[in-house]
Amino acid sequence: MSDFSTPPYLLQQGTSVRRVMVQVLLALLPGIAAYVWLIGPGIVVQLGLATLAALAGEALVLGLRRKPLALFLSDGSAIVTAWLIALSFPPLAPWWLIVVGTLFAVIVGKHLYGGLGQNPFNPAMLAFAACIVSLPALMSQWPTLGLQLGFAEQLKMIAGLAPRVDVMSGATPLDALKTALKLSNGSVDVPTLLATQDVFGNFAGRGWEWVASAYLLGGLWLWQRKLISWHAPFGFIAGLSSLALLLWGWNPQQFANPVFHLFSGGALLGAFFIVTDPVSGCTTPKGKLIFGLLAGLLAYIIRVFGGFPDGIAFAVLLLNLCVPVIDMYSQPPIFGLKDEP
Repeated sequence: MSDFSTPPYLLQQGTSVRRVMVQVLLALLPGIAAYVWLIGPGIVVQLGLATLAALAGEALVLGLRRKPLALFLSDGSAIVTAWLIALSFPPLAPWWLIVVGTLFAVIVGKHLYGGLGQNPFNPAMLAFAACIVSLPALMSQWPTLGLQLGFAEQLKMIAGLAPRVDVMSGATPLDALKTALKLSNGSVDVPTLLATQDVFGNFAGRGWEWVASAYLLGGLWLWQRKLISWHAPFGFIAGLSSLALLLWGWNPQQFANPVFHLFSGGALLGAFFIVTDPVSGCTTPKGKLIFGLLAGLLAYIIRVFGGFPDGIAFAVLLLNLCVPVIDMYSQPPIFGLKDEP
């Protein structure tokens, strides 16, 4: 268990699970730094809570299964799941929401299916979907940028010692745009909303553009290190952008441009850190491309026409169901054998 490589064996031999996970965590640091700069240190508290919950849940299940604790607790996979959950959930959500989501991801999403390498669904996205369906109000309370809350105030909100008044939370740029268009009944168009509402910035959500750019930087670093291939991220970005471009070109008054969609919500986090999951995703190069493309298309459809602020979690989970079929029909021909007519 010290060395591994994931089909189609793009990783160098001798690359350990721990080393890969550490580099994924390093790639997330630019996004975390942007989060802290824009919102404050509350996200660091959430990362710590998620990490402790993931390790505790992992230790509990490993103990029940009589598996070696030190080996699996030190591989870093639970911490990566914890960080993805913390970065996907609202940064000032109550502490128990992060803990419950993380425990659900580790115990149900990962170990219920056999542990590392056996889970058919992305654990972080499974936890996000379960929480947003069960607790939609809490999962939709994102802090309004520019409130300049100190660490003490943020800590009180996370601990549940301060009231969650409306002024302390707001909708995401995606949700704000969709809700405004729905309530206006055609009296307001997208260009006007993007130009007049404070939640929107230069080309996406105000401030969130920097978070998305930081995820892009971290993802490109992972690709440069050959820890991920280009197929799934490119497919996801192409699928999301192509449908956004098509509808924007058809009716720019009612649909935002592709750049807005790429730098809003969790698009770039999803492209480089979620659809690239080697366990729940496809294994063949062509399969990864198809997986990413369909996930991007579904994510756009759900975020624009569905009832949730973003559609990445549900798109990824639906595509996780299709992985066996996609892999079966995207296998390259065996060398020396001819395809059947």
